[in-house]
Amino acid sequence: MATISKVRTPRALARTARWAEPGSKSAALFARAQGVLPGGNSRTTVYMAPYPPYAAAGEGCWITDVEGDRRLDCLNNYTALIHGHAHAAIVEAATRRLALGASFPMPTPEEIDLAALLCERLPSAERVRFTNSGSEAVMIAIKGARAFTGRPKIAKFEGAYHGSYDYAEVSLGSTPENWGSLAAPASTAYSKGTPPAVLEDVVVLPFNHTEQAVARIEHEARHLAAVLVDPVPNRVGLVPARTEFLQALRDVTRAHGIVLIFDEVISFRVGYHGAQGALGVTPDMTTLGKIIGGGFPVGAVAGRAEVMAVFDPTRGGTPPAPHGGTFNANPVTMAAGLAAMGMLTPDAYARIAELGVKLRASLDDCFKQAGVPGRVAGLGSLFRLHAVDRELTDYRSTRATTAENERLVRLVRRLMEHGVLMSITGLGCLSTPMGDAELEGLVETFAAVLEMEKNA
Repeated sequence: MATISKVRTPRALARTARWAEPGSKSAALFARAQGVLPGGNSRTTVYMAPYPPYAAAGEGCWITDVEGDRRLDCLNNYTALIHGHAHAAIVEAATRRLALGASFPMPTPEEIDLAALLCERLPSAERVRFTNSGSEAVMIAIKGARAFTGRPKIAKFEGAYHGSYDYAEVSLGSTPENWGSLAAPASTAYSKGTPPAVLEDVVVLPFNHTEQAVARIEHEARHLAAVLVDPVPNRVGLVPARTEFLQALRDVTRAHGIVLIFDEVISFRVGYHGAQGALGVTPDMTTLGKIIGGGFPVGAVAGRAEVMAVFDPTRGGTPPAPHGGTFNANPVTMAAGLAAMGMLTPDAYARIAELGVKLRASLDDCFKQAGVPGRVAGLGSLFRLHAVDRELTDYRSTRATTAENERLVRLVRRLMEHGVLMSITGLGCLSTPMGDAELEGLVETFAAVLEMEKNA
């Protein structure tokens, strides 16, 4: 497998740790933030102990923090900015639309144009409805599936993240102490105070375990409105679903009249036709977000016309699943999304997917060369570091021990201190401004960080 060549004579690594020094601008901002924001933030995902660096500006695949330190952005605002920061075409499209008005109590042409683009690219999409986030898209898709089937329950997979919604959060953080058997994983609460009725209405399935998942779906079929699955689930370690596993889900849900929902909020970036195109299985509904908004808040539900008709108000009376939202299909977001998606040609996807293949192989090679336990998972332009030395297949195999998690946190922290930004969970992704030079620097830095870990 091709890898990215490491520089033979390592240069001095960039030092980008001024944010962590006493009296830094980031420290002052965090102190101020704690007085007005719970925990000093509005996104749990951006917090890191004792506080994070604060961003000042971004350009292409680079972010500069308020201390003036510059890092290679391997997170893209959690995979949303596939063209990096401040891309001229996206800035121009959004600015042009903004000058004509930011939002209206009427639809706009841009909403039709972006919906048409999604219908052309996504195998499951015959109709599209826009929301303001991926979390909201999941909420509306579940609502639509219940309206279409008349059934109350949903099934989802152990460990999978589908946004901040009680039903979608069930068993997101299951532990060996409470996760139950593989054949029938327990429904566990992620947030304190989750109503017991929520847990009772969510059937939890084991990811990538075909026989057990199908058996449980068949047992609960008469109550199930939907089966919700992410084909490349980040919180399940970014391990892609096996094609035969997805096909079995497609077959059993079709047989029992259950709506199959793919959450492609993240995985739509793996290919021109999304993960469903790459893996060859077509769901009834798909939830989207992130890259389709060009960096602006966005979400969407796409699906078969028959299923999506539950949202249709033109058939007389209130639709089976009413759905409103002041900022749904905001024209500035729609314009930015059109510009961003238009630049994602098949060739553009192929280029960053090839870089992704090379990068994952190179990072794997770094682990082996350093003798530090670790593996790399992912698909397309997505990758995720695991500080484990075992086969990665499902949530239970990717869930780190305390020691493994501490090692991963050290690796990511050292990367941040030497010019590379990733999620503290090990999630990373590529953007179109990146090329071999940036990734060679990333691999070199990662190899050096592993040596620090080995010699610590």
